[in-house]
Amino acid sequence: MEEPSDSPMEGVENGEKATQCPNCSAVVLSKSAQKKVLKQQRWEAKKAEKKAQEKEHKKREGERKRKEWEETLASLSEEERLKMIESRKSLRKERMDKRSEERDQKTERLNRAKECGQKIVIDLDFSHLMTPSEIHSLVQQIMYCYAVNGRSSEPCHLWLTGCKGEMGTQLRRLPGFDKWSVEREDGSYIEALQSGKKNLVYLTADSENVVDDLDRSKIYIIGGLVDRNRWKGITMKKAEEQGIQTAKLPIGKYLNMCSSQVLTRFHDDHFSD
Repeated sequence: MEEPSDSPMEGVENGEKATQCPNCSAVVLSKSAQKKVLKQQRWEAKKAEKKAQEKEHKKREGERKRKEWEETLASLSEEERLKMIESRKSLRKERMDKRSEERDQKTERLNRAKECGQKIVIDLDFSHLMTPSEIHSLVQQIMYCYAVNGRSSEPCHLWLTGCKGEMGTQLRRLPGFDKWSVEREDGSYIEALQSGKKNLVYLTADSENVVDDLDRSKIYIIGGLVDRNRWKGITMKKAEEQGIQTAKLPIGKYLNMCSSQVLTRFHDDHFSD
């Protein structure tokens, strides 16, 4: 899983050189590392400022709409005002009922997927190879993946394996994560699905086997790794060492990609649709 960087802070996290001060316990960063730290601080400050601006804009919009509503009511007769209030309550109730119905339908589809849906594993056992910002990027992709899967008319049954350490911490920070209709495992998929090992298929761009149609009897594994191409071939090597099958999606057949034919989790969702 690759994705353009969502943060300029990579050099220091990826092992930018630092030296130990001989006469004190402080770590002295190189000039290059110091520049990257300052760049990261500016990026974080800008991000916080943008978030504050969006919050303020939302607040102003709410106040403006409330004022318009009050002015509209003030211009009406008592009878018209009561009708308008009742109409607004009715519309709000309809929206709430619709959302409730959609939630129930989503829950039903996801429960059905547990029984007969295509099993997809996202292998999260690479967190030790990623920086905190890359883990955050991956977590955002997983959140998007779950949302899209829930809206699908025939959702997959998702497994998240390797949900430990920093990866597990960031996943648990997601709103409502503990209520997600997915299988969560701290250990690896090999441990969780040992009895079905013969049906495991690792999807990797380095495989020579092309999958045009998904087989419901197979359990497809997607590598959860945002690595900026630092770890080429790592998923293929892992699958070979574990003695499980590999395959790749026919990306070149359906998508015109100018460089690497490695998809992000975001791309995989659209491809499967």
